[in-house]
Amino acid sequence: MNTKNLVAEFIGTFTLIFIGAGALAIGSANLVGVALAHGLVIVTFAYAYGHISGTHINPAVTLGLLIAGEIEFVAAIGYWIVQFLGGILGAVLLNAVLPNPGDLGVTILTQGVTPVQGLVIEIVLTFFLVNTIFNTAVSGKAGNFAGLAIGLTLVLAILMGGPLTRASLNPARTLGPAIASGNYADIWLYFVGPCVGAILAALLYIGVLKDKGEA
Repeated sequence: MNTKNLVAEFIGTFTLIFIGAGALAIGSANLVGVALAHGLVIVTFAYAYGHISGTHINPAVTLGLLIAGEIEFVAAIGYWIVQFLGGILGAVLLNAVLPNPGDLGVTILTQGVTPVQGLVIEIVLTFFLVNTIFNTAVSGKAGNFAGLAIGLTLVLAILMGGPLTRASLNPARTLGPAIASGNYADIWLYFVGPCVGAILAALLYIGVLKDKGEA
């Protein structure tokens, strides 16, 4: 197992939670600001660490790539461990340094949104994200613009889903703030939804969209 890959995934996931959840927790950023905070982390680390680990920084993304045969099972387990650890540490540090951490940007359902509705939203939005990853970074079709496309996909997903589910799309994004805040409300759907969405995107890619000439 490559130590550099694990370090890159740990730092990337830590940053996503510290910056993304932090932007939401401090309350000074509107929806657009929160969406950009998450999306810009993805863009930045796609170019900083993409050549090292692929910049998954999301257990659901790693699952999708595992289903598609783009990562080995043992490597995926290592990625999952450091992604969750990075997310937890990011949230714990936020709780320690913010003068008023509030709910730490925990991913919760907005009042009036049922768990089933929230589950569907997380499935669909994660599908969009992982679908973009497959058809840009994995396929190689987008060249140097893959990181930008992936980051922008997360931005548009948060713009739509943020007011409803806070648009996690990422079990590590959910687990860290949940542990640090002690708020585990409906946490199951933030694991099931992204994983289902990622699997659907993987199946679509390998079954329909992948060029027959690709390895």
